[in-house]
Amino acid sequence: MFRRQNKIPSAEEILAAQPLPASLQKIKRERDELCKDVIAGRTDKLLVVIGPCSAHEKAPVLEYVRRLGALNEKVKEKLVLVPRIYTNKPRSKGVGYKGMFSQPDPEEKEDIVKGIRTIRELHLQAIELSGLTAADEMLYPENYAYMEDLLTYVAVGARSSENQMHRLVASGIEVPVGIKNNTGGSLPVLLNSIYAAQSPQVFKYHSWQVATEGNQYAHAVLRGMESTSGTDIPNFHYETVMRVAEEYAARSDLHMPAIIIDTNHSNSGKKFAQQIRIVNEVMQNRLYDGGFKKIVKGFMIESFLVEGCQKHDVVFGQSITDPCLGWEDTERLVLSIAENV
Repeated sequence: MFRRQNKIPSAEEILAAQPLPASLQKIKRERDELCKDVIAGRTDKLLVVIGPCSAHEKAPVLEYVRRLGALNEKVKEKLVLVPRIYTNKPRSKGVGYKGMFSQPDPEEKEDIVKGIRTIRELHLQAIELSGLTAADEMLYPENYAYMEDLLTYVAVGARSSENQMHRLVASGIEVPVGIKNNTGGSLPVLLNSIYAAQSPQVFKYHSWQVATEGNQYAHAVLRGMESTSGTDIPNFHYETVMRVAEEYAARSDLHMPAIIIDTNHSNSGKKFAQQIRIVNEVMQNRLYDGGFKKIVKGFMIESFLVEGCQKHDVVFGQSITDPCLGWEDTERLVLSIAENV
């Protein structure tokens, strides 16, 4: 039985009440093009989607993004930095904190209407503060409509990449969509998901029959995989990446072959400090092989102000979900990536 609790305004109503100002729309357009240029291979810059595992409180996220904006000024000739402002948190067991969209205060009850308004306010402040537009995970496809004017990059998670609705909605998104391999690591599933997202589609979305043209900027994100017994198996190594490149090349129906390496999750076994080693290995492989360099377009990195994680929001700027790199390591790592592009 479904108990109705609160009527949620339509996306059109929310966007009208909290619009993206014209001055920030210009930044958004420019940032979108930078991101698209990386995926399409029109630039040698690398894309770095970086930030906390989940955005659970406005103040530390804004401080993180402020620092990232300052760092961007040092590396913008080599990198396109996109802050992670992830406001929907997947839960393996289906229970627990599900992100700011559902629960704007992690210590209070769910309040989706307040969550939507809080998120939009956060994004608007973040763009003004840093000049950077952000990425989020499309955990629930219907939620994307409330954020579509704000995001420069959208991720489809490992547990969602086989879902038909995620694929269909991705086909109508106008910015790059990174689709992660599923937890089992199936390449056919990954490439079929990308194909579906790149293809025109007709489906029901927010009470409308909609038609899309397909998203040519949909691409692969390698996040590692899990064995049937739950053991983490990395897929960022040279041999695995080149196998994905070969599978891409064998598919004439796929556009703009591109891979982003997720340095955490099953690639690191959620050992956050390993992200540094993983980035360094991938950068070395880009130097070693031109084909590897051509298809690997960047990284997803989990980092926050304070390294590690905590169960409750006590330490300012520390994750309450998966553990992250701290700011000092983050800054060194980003500068190192830029130096070696």
